[in-house]
Amino acid sequence: MSKILIRGAKVLGGEPQDVLIDGETIAAVGQDLDAEGAEGAEVVEAAGRVLLPGLVDLHTHLREPGREDSETVLTGTRAAASGGYTAVFAMANTFPVADTAGVVEQVWRLGREHGYCDVQPIGAVTVGLEGRKLAELGAMHESAAGVTVFSDDGKCVDDAVIMRRALEYVKAFGGVVAQHAQEPRLTEGAQMNEGVVSAELGLGGWPAVAEESIIARDVLLAEHVGSRVHICHLSTAGSVEIVRWAKSRGIDVTAEVTPHHLLLTDEMVRTYNPVYKVNPPLRTERDVLALREALADGTIDIVATDHAPHPHEDKDCEWAAAAMGMVGLETALSVVQDTMVDTGLLTWAEVADRMSFAPARIGRASGHGRPVSAGEPANLTLVDTAYRGSVDPAGFASRSRNTPYEGRELPGRVTHTWLRGKATLVDGKLT
Repeated sequence: MSKILIRGAKVLGGEPQDVLIDGETIAAVGQDLDAEGAEGAEVVEAAGRVLLPGLVDLHTHLREPGREDSETVLTGTRAAASGGYTAVFAMANTFPVADTAGVVEQVWRLGREHGYCDVQPIGAVTVGLEGRKLAELGAMHESAAGVTVFSDDGKCVDDAVIMRRALEYVKAFGGVVAQHAQEPRLTEGAQMNEGVVSAELGLGGWPAVAEESIIARDVLLAEHVGSRVHICHLSTAGSVEIVRWAKSRGIDVTAEVTPHHLLLTDEMVRTYNPVYKVNPPLRTERDVLALREALADGTIDIVATDHAPHPHEDKDCEWAAAAMGMVGLETALSVVQDTMVDTGLLTWAEVADRMSFAPARIGRASGHGRPVSAGEPANLTLVDTAYRGSVDPAGFASRSRNTPYEGRELPGRVTHTWLRGKATLVDGKLT
């Protein structure tokens, strides 16, 4: 592979430096590297742009196998590369469910074949996501895919005994259970956040306590068995307080927030546009502000997209019949810049932590979430932070277009992504 010289980039938002890539590795970082082993290198002029480690998404739905009309591993990883990601964790709610070594290996191999980013499958906690019997956790971990994260996302592991057993099982190999916190009996028929807006619109309400009660139970279970638990798409101010308390107690809990829960509120549902229908639902302005504060102070560890593609017919219908979910890989960094960086809540170095270092650490993603320094894998993303433009889903690499940001002006644009030194995105175009 040829050498690449990234000239004048603000590494993690700091002072401009040159970064030399040689093969799959960062060879040098410093000033004026042109004369230091960079002969014949392809030069990328990066003045004014921010260079980050390749982003890592701990919560992506790639839909393959079974729902290739929504997304495939190929289209989903192309979307990931477009958004600056070099690794994604693929959720288990496929058809068939990723609850065996065979299925997780299939997804893992598809990721390797396509080469736009690394794909780490997430294994189901229970057989068929049915919540009754533990899946083959050990076999999935021992498979070629090396699964370390397990989740029934889309459904809650609501049985406390099953959840305890899962936490005990994964403890043996350092795994983590990622919980979709939703008490099912409190959300039967729910369509949106329970509150003033749901009452005015006459839509079934989804109470905050349905999320908070499961989180409270699970952090106590994790403490009891001495295991790791991760909270998916945390969405309420109350959930923040529970996680903050659990961490102060020394419980091994981590949590994620989605970009859309950092920006959008349940007021959007007044449009009855199903693009705003998501699980967990969009909450109140108070919740949004609490989530931003918690991401800034580290109570919430990471940003994860919960990229949930759906075909046109599943969203272009009446609200009650519409599927829940939004695509997010290609807009995540822009939303984080808008809500967290441009507001002064996070620095770019802290963005690197929340969107690369920490998710890689939680998911045990070897080779990702590494410092931008000599000797490290060349998994990198370059961002034009001065850019502003309207979101146009027609240009998405994802197979689906169900974005809540269509027509909205957002800051920042990923211009380049490198996976182990190989460019997957150049000047905003996929290679």
